[in-house]
Amino acid sequence: MNGATLALKTAAAAGVEICFANPGTTEMEFVSALDETTEIRSVLCLFEGVVTGAADGYGRIAEKPALTLMHLGPGFANGIANLHNARRANSPIVNLIGDHASWHLEADAPLTSDIDSLAAPVSAFLHRVESANTIGPAMAKAIAAANGSPQKIATLILPQEAAWETTNSEEPSPVPIAEAPDTATSIEDAARRLHDHKEGMGLLIGGTLSAASLHAAASIAEKTGCRIWMETFPSRVAQGRGLPAFEAIPYFPEQATEALSGISTMVTAGASAPVAFFGYPGGQSYLLPENCEVLSACGTARNPEIGLQELARALKAPAKTPARIEPMTAVPDGPIDAVSLGAVIASQQPENAILVNEAATSGMGLAIHARQAPQHDMIHLTGGAIGQGLPSAVGAALAAPERPVLAIQADGSGMYTLQSLWTMARENLNVTVVLCANRAYRILQFELARSGNQTPGPAAQGLMDLSRPDLDWVMLAKGMGVPAATARTTGELSQLLRERYQEQSDGPFLIEALIA
Repeated sequence: MNGATLALKTAAAAGVEICFANPGTTEMEFVSALDETTEIRSVLCLFEGVVTGAADGYGRIAEKPALTLMHLGPGFANGIANLHNARRANSPIVNLIGDHASWHLEADAPLTSDIDSLAAPVSAFLHRVESANTIGPAMAKAIAAANGSPQKIATLILPQEAAWETTNSEEPSPVPIAEAPDTATSIEDAARRLHDHKEGMGLLIGGTLSAASLHAAASIAEKTGCRIWMETFPSRVAQGRGLPAFEAIPYFPEQATEALSGISTMVTAGASAPVAFFGYPGGQSYLLPENCEVLSACGTARNPEIGLQELARALKAPAKTPARIEPMTAVPDGPIDAVSLGAVIASQQPENAILVNEAATSGMGLAIHARQAPQHDMIHLTGGAIGQGLPSAVGAALAAPERPVLAIQADGSGMYTLQSLWTMARENLNVTVVLCANRAYRILQFELARSGNQTPGPAAQGLMDLSRPDLDWVMLAKGMGVPAATARTTGELSQLLRERYQEQSDGPFLIEALIA
């Protein structure tokens, strides 16, 4: 058995089931080994940003790592942006990066690069394999690191001779079991503070917010009277009818500081103290009041469910607080805008869907109408690096093939990873894409105005405008093998979504929604 086969056999024995790949010459042994390791499904992606974004979406839904297979430093560099998002979401991923044979590195061949330096910023665990005989234990350690608490990104750099050489072992290496962090003291301290100091108390929740997490948070609020916020972009959150809903910290810092004014102590669960996304002239980095004390109940572990439930028990809070079910309001026919888009989606999305939200400025209505929708999970753009939405929808659909996936995607960021549509078609994934076509980088138009430029000239306007020519998403989708149609009004969008879910057809479908 060669090193590549042993590495994949070790991953399969540890429960890894999928590998998102864009391989090259230095990964050919792994390509062959995938034929021998039938427990692992191989999925070809046409760009490394799709590889890493799909692994992120898979990890957020499956809550276990996927493998990625990428070619040398340049290939890995193409995928770093979505690994940045995955790192912010504490998604479990194991990256496999093929490198030149170690004896060939000194020749400084055209594709030679400093892979270690590229990988370090997005990898909590980084290891360069020395030989075929160490590749099995290295894979086991990488999987253990990815499955840690919190879950994280692990990266193995694999000189090609470590893949082609014969190993001394025929058995997969056992994966060490990561110990869960002890949070008993922090839970007790947070419970005591919430119980004793009700004025000016806040609770900030984030990470993966399950229905159980939300119910626990609601019971804590009912018991203590504290105010609750979600972080601006949690990695995954349960939403819909009957579930408690909490306001997210606003994106713009002025609105955030106003919302958080009066808070003297903030307890965090699965989140860090909030900071502004950007620094503005005369602005500030930290959003809480200056003298606010921050108390961590369960750190930034990816899933705060256990910590919130322990906190509720420590407070002797009621087991469950029923949430009021919001009636669904009718959506009048008319132009599609940010608010009406959310209303249409809430009225038409199926039960237990997975929504992937990279709608940017067009997604305002999703938050407004989410509590009226059937229960679903929402994936957010955690790290702010655009181009995440379509690949994450690929990964989510492969993690939960029994659940419909609805990707709400802005047009500008959609172009970053357009190749995702091809993988959706090839794998016949149950993904519906609502492509929000406003023909602009609208968020940049807002930011330019905030910077003081209220009357941009032609050069500035040209850098934020996606017309001349307009992107034709119906043609782009069909060119990737995905059927598509255009919706110009809320009525047309409702009809297309209704038909899509009534037919329960297999494979992807794209709706280009023209935003007024």
